[in-house]
Formats: sequence, C-alpha cells, structure tokens
Amino acid sequence: MKVWSFSICVLITGGGLVNATFCRCQPDQPCWPTEANWAALNSSIEGNLVAVKPFAYPCHDTEFNAAKCTIVKDNAYNSSYRSSQPSALQWENWEAWPKEDEQCYIESPMSIPCKQGRVSLYSAKVQTAKHVQKAVEFAARHNIKLVIRNTGHDFLGRSSAPNSLQIFTHNFKNISIIDEFVPTVPSGMSAPGGIKAVTLGAGVQLHEMYSFLASKGVMVVGGSANTVGVAGGYVQGGGHSFLGWLHGMASDNALEFQVVLANGSLIFANPYQNTDIFFALRGGGGGSFGVVVSVTVKAYPNYPVVYATVNYTTSVNGPFWKGSDAFHKHIVYLNDNGGSGYYVMIPITLVPNSQSLSTFVLFLAFVNQTSTDAVGKLLSPLRSDLRKATGYEPSLNVVSFPSLSGLYTTLFRGNDTTGMQARMGSRLVSRSFFESANSTQLTEAVSSLKFRPGDAVIGCIVAGGQVAKNRDIESGLNPAWRDTMVHLMITRLMSPNMTFDEQAAIAANITDQEVPLLESLESGKMGAYLNEADADEPDFQQKFWGTNYPRLRAIKASRDPHDLFIVRKGVGSEDWDSDGLCRV
Repeated sequence: MKVWSFSICVLITGGGLVNATFCRCQPDQPCWPTEANWAALNSSIEGNLVAVKPFAYPCHDTEFNAAKCTIVKDNAYNSSYRSSQPSALQWENWEAWPKEDEQCYIESPMSIPCKQGRVSLYSAKVQTAKHVQKAVEFAARHNIKLVIRNTGHDFLGRSSAPNSLQIFTHNFKNISIIDEFVPTVPSGMSAPGGIKAVTLGAGVQLHEMYSFLASKGVMVVGGSANTVGVAGGYVQGGGHSFLGWLHGMASDNALEFQVVLANGSLIFANPYQNTDIFFALRGGGGGSFGVVVSVTVKAYPNYPVVYATVNYTTSVNGPFWKGSDAFHKHIVYLNDNGGSGYYVMIPITLVPNSQSLSTFVLFLAFVNQTSTDAVGKLLSPLRSDLRKATGYEPSLNVVSFPSLSGLYTTLFRGNDTTGMQARMGSRLVSRSFFESANSTQLTEAVSSLKFRPGDAVIGCIVAGGQVAKNRDIESGLNPAWRDTMVHLMITRLMSPNMTFDEQAAIAANITDQEVPLLESLESGKMGAYLNEADADEPDFQQKFWGTNYPRLRAIKASRDPHDLFIVRKGVGSEDWDSDGLCRV
C-alpha cells in the first residue's frame, strides 16, 4: 500500500504551536503540482485531462463569446447537456463559492466577472479503470482535493469542491445482461451462480438504462428521473423506486461493485470479498469510500404496470390543506395494495392571466398489475374523501402499460428540467405515525410553513412492502427506511439575483426552523434520506445512518485513513470544513 504525504497548515503565535490543521494543497502554495506534473497526469490517462472553466464563462466579460454563450443559454436548464459538461452541476447554486464571494451564473449580467467558485480546476475524463487509478494516485500524492462527478445530480453539493481535481465517470456507459451471474471471488473460493443480473458502468443514466432494458425484456430497481447516474450516489445512498414495494431499495439489490480505493487498488466488493466495502457502498453514501467503476444488480421481469394520477386544484385561500389531510389518511391503505409513487403539493402556483392557485397531484404505480378497473376502484374512496374535503371534483386518470419500460420511456424522454437554484429539507415518516391517526399533525405542520410561488412539498411513497421486509439485510442503509411510509421533502427555490446572504437566510430557515418542525412529528426516531436532505443537517451522522454510523466510520478509517474521499455531510466529513479543504 502506498503512503502519501500531506501538507500541513500551521498557525504559530508567539513562537509556539497553538493549532495544526491538515489541509489540501491550494494553487497558491509551493506544494501545488507544476505544469509538468499535470502534463504527466494527462499522459498517464491518455490525454483525457482538461482544464475546467465555469459553465457560463463564455457569457461574461473578458471571456465573452457570443456563439458559445448561445449554446450555454440554450442548454441552461437541460439536464442531459449539463450532465455531459464537467463544468456544470444540475443545481446551479453548488457551482458558486459564497465563502469567497465567487460565482459565474448564466443569469448574471455580462459585466459581472466570472469566477471559478466550487467548479473543479481540472477534470480527468476517465475512460478506463486504469485512468481512475492514475487520477486517485495523483490526488493522493499531491494532496489535492478530489471530487467524483458523474452527472452532477446532487442536492448536497457533493459533486463539486473548490480548487479540486474532478474524476469524471460520465463516460462509463457499458451495460450488460448476465443470465447466470457469478460473483468475483478470491482464488480457491467458489461462489454460487444462477442469478440473472445487469452490470452498469458508472456513467449509465436512468433513461439510457431504461431504453436499453426495454429491448431486452428485463428491469431493475431504478429511480424516477432521466439523467441520474445509477451506479453513483443513487444506489450508494439507497435508491428509492416504483419497484421498491416489490423488491426493496436499489442498494438491497446490489450484488457486486467494482471500485477504486484510496490506495489506488481496483477491487471487487461483494458478499465474498471486501465485505466491508460492500456493506458501505450499499447505503453508506456516494463519494466517501472510493470511485465506483461499475455495479451489478439483480434483474427482474419487465412487469406490466397500472399508472394512476389524481389531482385537484383550489384557490390559494381555499380548502387545499383539507384535501391534503384527507389524502394522508389513505396512504397506508394505498401502499398495502401495491401503490408506489409520489405526491406533490404546491401551495402557490402562478397561473398566467389568472389568480394564484394551489395544486395537489398524486402519481401512483401499481407494478405487476393489469386491471385499470381494479385500480380505479381502489382509488374511489380517496376521491370521495377529497371531494368532501375540498368541494372540488378530483380528476382521475388510470392507464395500463404492458411493461415498466413502457411507463418509464413515456415519463422519461431523456431530459429533466434542472439548472435552477434550490435547497431542501426532508424527513422519513414512519408507517406507525400514519397508523396512529397522526396524519393531521403532519398536515398542520406543513401548512404552517411560509411558501413562495413554486415552492413544493413532495411526498415519496416508496417504502413499505419489500423495503420493510428487507430489514434483515446487512448494509449501510439507514435502518429507518425499514419503518418508513413516506419520505417527505420541502423544496425551496432560490434566485441568482439574490445575494449570498439572502440565499444563506433561506438555507438557515430550512435548518433552524423547517426541518426541526418535521423532526418534532417523531422526535429522534426516523432521520432523513441522505440523497435528498438538508445540506446543512447538523446531526447528519445519526439522521442519515442511525445505528450504522459507527460501523461506517470504522470502515472509512480503515480503508481511507487519510480521508482522500471527503464529501459534504458524508461519512467522516465531521472532521473537515464544509468544503473538505481543511481538518477542523
């Protein structure tokens, strides 16, 4: 095992050492790699190293380029395009560095100088596992802040960091179906085969996966988006899905990872070798334990599915929340009958040439069901109660698809609307909470919040069923998922026209007021889903991982003793500042 040296930032007062902090090397320090060092890295990864400028740099003075700026603006909210650019993140606020007053927003006036912010200085656009190893070894040798980025989908800012080297795994697009998967095992050991599986490269995105699987007649547990990377933070953080009710979390279905560790070694992690890493990568969070090159997951039939939507609209001051309260009383019943999906409550929706409205929409998938009549009958009591609560007739649309891939390719055509600025807070809400007739408390808590146009409350009905039954699976996943009925999120949109102080006030309100309000519903019990949570969660160790955290922290210390892989609110990050640049 290689041992790398680390630079030390030392504060000396009056001739004495009063504080010593290990820091990552910065560009203005003698330890920073020379041009020759960077050229050597570029050569070692076959010319795939690029210097990175912020996504919007062609639209600002000194760098202005009309043709390039047009391309940037045309793709500002296009998740497919943003995911392919090392300089872009899906949520624009994580490209800025408020601490140093650095930003390069597309929406900002051309006269405002473009500054690097949290965008990596260099990107290793890796094509092979060997390239990943070379980049990891370089970062360790020179004590450079390392970032792993696939698609840039991250609400906590884990895909960016100031003055960093980025490992861009986006181009690992291989997908293969294995009829009789046999895990990779050490010499002299045998492992059982016979499981149908799918191996996905680290750069495969959901819409690419669904399109490929549609032609093969198989399906895997995957998310409800277009450009999220399957093998990245999605499966490593847990991964909820329409298929969760039948087959559990995405992390429950992982069979094997191929991963590059902090010492540069390329390993396989599965139930037969490197079991500690296998435990950690199944729910312990992306970016904390290594660079995943590929993941192999269980394959299932391409089930038929019935998809239903229910919605109602009221005036802003109307009986909107009464309808929400009526809906919450049906969640357990719907889930117990196979319903998985999402509901969105937007208290203030601006409608052109009309008054503002409040909107509720429910999306439910009933996997491995074919009867639209049966699903319509199942939803009839809910519609009746919504009608009584609001005085409005809720709309209902029920459609049968012969396959899940048919549903996915209908819903997800390759692009999500991103490029905006957003923060969120969330909590997992237990089944017992709803069974105890406490749902009115949830409605009262959420309705007491202040909302601006476009702010939404999103409920994910993606647990229960097999997610709950898999409680004996040994993995890094937050154990609270096994008791969860709803993963509830509050989203807050921000504007690039806001000052950093104004944006910080929105974030602070989430942390100090809104999340504690949700937490009070089941004080100290449930925690949050680490992929869709408050980026400033104060007790993230307990909230994201519960009783699993001490084991995850021990694995981290053993496998990455110098903390090469540190991400915001990730395992071990409590020892570092929020940018992962200096120990605290």
